[in-house]
Amino acid sequence: MPALTAATAADPGFLTEVVHVAPYAVAFSLPVALLGSLALHLLRGRGLTASATVLVLTPLAATLAGVLGVSGFMFTPILTTTLVICLLVAAVTVPSGLLLGRSLARRSVWERDARARERAAEAARRELVAWVSHDLRTPLAGIRAMSEALADGVVSRPGEVHEYAQRITGEAQRLSGMVDDLFELSRIAAGALRLTLSAVDLAEVVDEAVAAERPVAERAGVVLRSHAAGGPAVLGSSPELARVVRNLISNAVRHTPSDGSVVVQVGHDDAEAWVFVDDGCGGIPDADLTRVFEVAFRGAQARSPEPEPSEQFTGRQGGSGLGLAIARGLVEAHHGRIEAANLGPGCRFEVRLPLAA
Repeated sequence: MPALTAATAADPGFLTEVVHVAPYAVAFSLPVALLGSLALHLLRGRGLTASATVLVLTPLAATLAGVLGVSGFMFTPILTTTLVICLLVAAVTVPSGLLLGRSLARRSVWERDARARERAAEAARRELVAWVSHDLRTPLAGIRAMSEALADGVVSRPGEVHEYAQRITGEAQRLSGMVDDLFELSRIAAGALRLTLSAVDLAEVVDEAVAAERPVAERAGVVLRSHAAGGPAVLGSSPELARVVRNLISNAVRHTPSDGSVVVQVGHDDAEAWVFVDDGCGGIPDADLTRVFEVAFRGAQARSPEPEPSEQFTGRQGGSGLGLAIARGLVEAHHGRIEAANLGPGCRFEVRLPLAA
């Protein structure tokens, strides 16, 4: 058979026939190929699945058109066999093209989302570094200035020395809190947070957090009230849940004017338990409601005016800007959710957690 094939290919008559039918094959297959190219052009940006399907069908359709054109549309046994083979090839290649297109589309979407997440994370890291370098300088500069004043004898009266010592202690505690917040946020962002979950009495956690934050609220002139109704336990970790509640209460006290009130409520329904923290901040702009849990986001200046130096010991020191971001990370680690909404004279921060089995 190979010898016969080689002889046939070398036959001048065979070559003449090939040269004769080649223009017909090109004439019938070329328009199909051009239509396929046009379809690919029109489908650009629509989806890889459709493009892959066109890529598979175009050569097959062009081949069929060329074969039909050369045969003069006379269905001989050889032509019928050729068409059956082409249909069998199509039955295999078209589904394969669809699967390949979908796989490529999923991979493309995943890569695009991964790049977007990476860019967002890098932007957040740059923003955090800029924020840290700015906010850590303020207490450090204060500590340095006051310690130099004490060392140089500029401040010598016992009352002033005591006041300066208190201020240095306050700034050192503020720095320590910032470092703790940064460490906790880095654990959350790196996925290194490991919680030991058990049945926790959420009302008890809230009562303890309110008791711990009440002195700060009293120094700020804010009334702190709680309504904690007992009920089913939640599946969580007491230290982390306590930090969530304390962060929310601290944020509410800081943004509530003197003589205002902060109300903490605890309850549950059939599916989940909830904690509401209502403050008197005057409301949050709608554009900022979705951003309050971002790292270092502090909102409009009108909502949270910076304290004067004389207010240093009133409990209104500027927040680290990380408390709400940490609260969101801890709540999500408990498979819960946290939201913010305007309510009455202020806003409400709402935490919902799954009940323990």
